[in-house]
Amino acid sequence: MSAPPLLAVEGMSLDFRTRDGRVKALDGISFEVQRGEILGIVGESGSGKSVSAYAIMDLLDDNAELGAARLDFAGADLLAGDRSALRGMRGREISMIFQSPRTALNPIRPVGKQIEDVLVRHGPVPRRQAKEKAIAALRKVRIPDPERRYDAYPFELSGGMCQRVMIAMALACEPMLLIADEPTTGLDVTTQAVILDLVRDLVDHSRMAAILITHDLGLAGEYCDRVVVMHAGHVVETAPVADLLARPAHPYSARLIAATPSSASSVDGLASIPGNLPNLLRDDLPLCRFRERCDRAIARCDSDPLPATEVAPGHLVRCWRPL
Repeated sequence: MSAPPLLAVEGMSLDFRTRDGRVKALDGISFEVQRGEILGIVGESGSGKSVSAYAIMDLLDDNAELGAARLDFAGADLLAGDRSALRGMRGREISMIFQSPRTALNPIRPVGKQIEDVLVRHGPVPRRQAKEKAIAALRKVRIPDPERRYDAYPFELSGGMCQRVMIAMALACEPMLLIADEPTTGLDVTTQAVILDLVRDLVDHSRMAAILITHDLGLAGEYCDRVVVMHAGHVVETAPVADLLARPAHPYSARLIAATPSSASSVDGLASIPGNLPNLLRDDLPLCRFRERCDRAIARCDSDPLPATEVAPGHLVRCWRPL
């Protein structure tokens, strides 16, 4: 019998109420995260990757309406009871690295003190012990001379160092799940590799798991075990990463892969994805939100709910005419 997933998301939908109408940001998405794995969530900007993470973390604005058939973490129902229970988990059992470390960090407080604050609030660790643990957290993410960096302000550190501080903060309370939202945005290639090697190493040598949110399929292919492909608030495909890259089953996944640069590709050889994401304010959104961009669409795409088909072990696709 397989072990139960650390995180189970089933049928999660999310709308935002706005003056212009309801934005149907997520529509019945489902995925699981197992202990000891990195799950990639990939797709274009606006596909729903980040907002899925914010929903799991309960970081949504007041105009959000969230529903799900199941949203479980480590056996606990995140939809049951009051929201304070989830807030208690956040930072302690589930942590998140945000896209822009310089804006996520307090610019007028030393980075070591900010890690201390997390330890005291979520640890809970007595303030007198927090400095030692904060320095240990900086050392864990391979920040040189952590005793001195403890007193540094964010503006005194490079972008890569700030991102390492964010990882140290996220890992300070030894969470079971780390959510990394585009963690290498704005970093050079060398620093990207250092950051993601660190996350991969931490997952491989502990019982934690990670979700890597990225638009870069190359990064997902190198660091993830499985991948969820999202388009316009739908999960269109889920597969082991090697299977997805070798044999994509959804037309959108195939186009996304074809549009991904590689060391062997030239600009002239890159494909583009036609059209744009649909307006999620529309009342007449098609059952398949890729329908208007797809050259394989058939009449059934407009009339019947999309099936979830297992095309190979662990490889699911939602499409009436998969590749």
